[in-house]
Amino acid sequence: MAERNFSPVGFFSRNSLLCLFTITSILFVLSWLSVLRSTGRPRFIDRSLLPNSKPFAVSDNSNSESQNPIDIEPSIENEEKEPEEENCRKCSSNYPILKVFMYDLPAEFHFGLLNWTPEGESVWPDIRTKIPAYPGGLNLQHSIEYWLTLDLLSSEFPKFQNAHTAIRVHNSSEADVVFVPFFSSLSYNHFIKMRPRRKGKNNGNNQLQDKLVKFLNAQAEWNLSEGQDHIIMAHHPNSMLDARMKLSSSMFILSDFGRYPPHVANVGKDVIAPYKHVIKGFINDTSNFDSRPTLLYFQGAIYRKDGGFIRHELYYLLRDEKDVHFAFGNTQGDGINKASIGMHSSKFCLNIAGDTPSSNRLFDAIASHCVPVIISDEIELPYEDVLDYSEFCIFVRTSDSLKEKFLINLIRSIKKDEWTRMWRRLKEVENYFEFQYPSKEGDAVQMIWQAIVRKVPSIRLKLHRSRRFAKTSVGGERVTTSMQMPKNFW
Repeated sequence: MAERNFSPVGFFSRNSLLCLFTITSILFVLSWLSVLRSTGRPRFIDRSLLPNSKPFAVSDNSNSESQNPIDIEPSIENEEKEPEEENCRKCSSNYPILKVFMYDLPAEFHFGLLNWTPEGESVWPDIRTKIPAYPGGLNLQHSIEYWLTLDLLSSEFPKFQNAHTAIRVHNSSEADVVFVPFFSSLSYNHFIKMRPRRKGKNNGNNQLQDKLVKFLNAQAEWNLSEGQDHIIMAHHPNSMLDARMKLSSSMFILSDFGRYPPHVANVGKDVIAPYKHVIKGFINDTSNFDSRPTLLYFQGAIYRKDGGFIRHELYYLLRDEKDVHFAFGNTQGDGINKASIGMHSSKFCLNIAGDTPSSNRLFDAIASHCVPVIISDEIELPYEDVLDYSEFCIFVRTSDSLKEKFLINLIRSIKKDEWTRMWRRLKEVENYFEFQYPSKEGDAVQMIWQAIVRKVPSIRLKLHRSRRFAKTSVGGERVTTSMQMPKNFW
């Protein structure tokens, strides 16, 4: 048999081609992977390169459900301590920081109404040594102005910095919003309710409102934004009656919209804040469905005007039902203590529209872990964009509640398991409605600031749109108007 000829040249030639093909294929695949990766979502963006970046603007919203303050309860106890200058800008890592410029209004607009007298040139009390006391009773229900102002003042002290969503800044060009520290609800109670003989136009409440309007109109910050980035507190339905129309471009913090026309106050630009509950909170609540003997509870003013007509209608429908407490009551004498005992021992608590769509009775019920039954078609609820009230409240239309036996049959149809689930949820959310000083993570003060944070993008949009024609043509030449945005605005 003849030997086959072996050619080394051919062997190496074929192997070289195979090797070249393999290398080329690998490079081709790697190049396509690189292209695909570059078109996907970037893993990291250097936010410092963004113009005028702000903490609230750069938070990752790719999973918005997990970023809201209801679902996340971040801990601040194990965080490493940072230098004081960094602490003043630090909040929980899951919460954006709101930078707030606060006007140094004279004391007559705020703590002076609490009989505090300024010492030296400062218009603010030294809250590290003594805090002016707020009046008790029903005055407390509209006291949000007091708690928010205290929180802003304390944001400058290292001892209280960990819990802050909002921090005070002294340069308005660095601020996200401008805070107007007028205790308008206290002013109304102080000059009108406590001094009924001075209800004329020259009463102290109206005089303060007039002074406030003049003050704001003279401020560069107000004129720069036409007040759109200003926060004004008017939680009492009758507060700011004279000034609200003149200051309607601002963001109001209200209890509801019952006495406001839609062009003055609306859910788009304003914030609904909770009342401070008046009854005692239910500490260490170990009650259950069977240990609360009263099925349905209401105690308060029965004859009301406006939407409150329903109260006396329901009174006649429910007064003879067993295990239902429906009675007149007030805060005088031992009224608050009796209401606390009554709500703590009830399964369901009625929250019925009164002179306005809302009342502090809802928040008394939450503090009592008594499942609220809300009968108020026009009610607006705090933080409802992040909190589902149907998990711990029963909503009934006014028209349905007035049908014979409808309401009582509905309440009796709710069994132990469902009530227990709602009762547990009440215990989980009650802190969102708790006012206190110093403020704590996730309480009412921080929740209100967070609600304001969520309004900031819409404020920014309006301000940016208002700049469209800041530069205009006059005689064929472009000129710049005097209204310019601050260098570091937003």
